[in-house]
Amino acid sequence: MSDDVQYHIEVGPDEIDGPVLLPGDPDRVDVIADTWDSVEAVADHREYRTLRGQYDGAPVAVTSTGIGAPSAGIAVEELARVGVDTFLRVGSCGAIQPEIDVGDLVITSAAVRQEGTSDEYVRSDYPAAAHGEVVTALVTAAERLGYDYHVGVTCSTDSFYAGQSRPGFGGFEAADAADRFDELQAAGVLNFEMEASAILTIASLYGLRAGAVCSAYANRVTGEFRTEGDRRASETASLAAAILAEMDRAKADAGVDHWHAGLGI
Repeated sequence: MSDDVQYHIEVGPDEIDGPVLLPGDPDRVDVIADTWDSVEAVADHREYRTLRGQYDGAPVAVTSTGIGAPSAGIAVEELARVGVDTFLRVGSCGAIQPEIDVGDLVITSAAVRQEGTSDEYVRSDYPAAAHGEVVTALVTAAERLGYDYHVGVTCSTDSFYAGQSRPGFGGFEAADAADRFDELQAAGVLNFEMEASAILTIASLYGLRAGAVCSAYANRVTGEFRTEGDRRASETASLAAAILAEMDRAKADAGVDHWHAGLGI
């Protein structure tokens, strides 16, 4: 931990309590906070907007990260240095499996590391795995709220266009773009997005908890595209933060380090 206000996020020690939700878009901070019981501004610098508040009686915070893994990695680094131990990415994504409807939620269990930030931390075959407690909390939240969701592997990329097998300017196509898309789809990967694998990898290396829930804006198979589901993802992540607080209390009461189904929530 650092005694200083962090350079990029401008958040200091003891200014945040509870899990931090990590949307990319700074405007999504307000969508998330609109689901809370109370809210207070903490910092606003560059792409990093931070609010704190309460949801269902539990402390929660949100920090936007901008687009992509490099800026998301900075947010995780600096939030960890002021004491944050749990991170929930809240984003949008493009589905690559036909059964995922636009507006459905995708809860990441693990991620393909098709981005460069996590490679600068650890060897490429180190897994980007979501923390089991966070996955369980997100699933529980989606079930309680009655939202349609899918759990599985995400692919995180550095490029929205070439990296996700979309044509570039003038119809440019990256080498093996079509084959890469088909390979990921055949492997059962659910979606493309741009931050989860770096967040999961960095958090895991530091012994912290992390997970991700994204609303499907598009389905690359059916060709549908609609910007919907932000509030569902926001509410699911906020409720998951409160559920994680319940899980932590259950662990403390039982004197154990890891939550398991026998403890209940």
